[in-house]
Amino acid sequence: MAEPSIVTGGEEPEERAIEAALRPKNLHDFVGQHRVRKQLSLVLEASRMRGRSADHVLLSGPPGLGKTTLSMIIAAEMNVPLRISSGPAIQHAGDLAAILSSLSEGEVLFLDEIHRMSRPAEEMLYMAMEDFRVDIVVGKGAGATAIPLELPPFTLVGATTRAGLLPGPLRDRFGFTGHLEFYSVEELELVLRRSAGLLDLKVNSAGFSEIAGRSRGTPRIANRLLRRVRDWALVHGIEQIDARAASAALDMYEVDKRGLDRLDRAVLEALITKFGGGPVGLSTLAIAVGEETETVETVAEPYLVREGLLGRTPRGRIALAPAWTHLGFAVPAGVFGQDPLELFQTDEPDDGAQGEPGADIAEETAPERIRNSR
Repeated sequence: MAEPSIVTGGEEPEERAIEAALRPKNLHDFVGQHRVRKQLSLVLEASRMRGRSADHVLLSGPPGLGKTTLSMIIAAEMNVPLRISSGPAIQHAGDLAAILSSLSEGEVLFLDEIHRMSRPAEEMLYMAMEDFRVDIVVGKGAGATAIPLELPPFTLVGATTRAGLLPGPLRDRFGFTGHLEFYSVEELELVLRRSAGLLDLKVNSAGFSEIAGRSRGTPRIANRLLRRVRDWALVHGIEQIDARAASAALDMYEVDKRGLDRLDRAVLEALITKFGGGPVGLSTLAIAVGEETETVETVAEPYLVREGLLGRTPRGRIALAPAWTHLGFAVPAGVFGQDPLELFQTDEPDDGAQGEPGADIAEETAPERIRNSR
């Protein structure tokens, strides 16, 4: 099993407790996401003026941008309790019925990864969101009876990292939909300044800028890196963290200037040194770096593609010119060995789905162009 990554890996209970303490408690303290924050503030203010529960809210976007934090803020702003669950935990309609029937009036129900909820529970949720009612089926077969159960008005806050997987009928029942975007370096610096104040850390402007620049546009990662820099400074007896100290600490944790960690660099290095820049199939690439296919596809690829370092084509993954430069390789002329447009004019499938016969054979014979780039 791969070692946890400081950028993308799991957290210990103590880390989760510290991260919870750093969460803003109201919209005023929430940094970034100006459009969503402004719209959501209007929705909540109108609900308070009417004296009714807020409309159901759907929050989408990559992990670590504040979906859970916003759900907590919604409950705090409406001054109502918050109930937290997740889509994978609701595999039967009875699971959802038990949660819904125990809600109090006005309560906020937060469902994380709502797209992973089972279909029977999803269909029950339709009626609960629209009519605040569910039908409980008693008995089996011809003798089964549906007993309607009235629910108190509540607010459902759904969070998803893959909004496209939500069925239309469910998505349409949300009164407000907000998509969270990645943060700019300036916004991350504001996040870090607030967190440093709560952690009683002395960091100068250059130190904040150094950490923010390696945080992949994600506040969760920024706060995590800040805590690791804090540990490094404590061990080395440094009272105020500057750019040099932050850089030394993050270099030790293998987070480079662009926010790439060990896995990210391993993927790019394998593409360049073993496959001449590609194209190469996903499963072959995963084997080359000693990781599971899903890990490469869901953990490393999104950021590498967003940064313009890796490309996905019908024939496989390719290392783009900035990847060669970032890793210190010269970019050879005609790095792909053919007209780049030809990469998109083939019927050969990418081996993103495992087990496709012969998907990797052609890719494994790609010429080694790396010799000419050194």
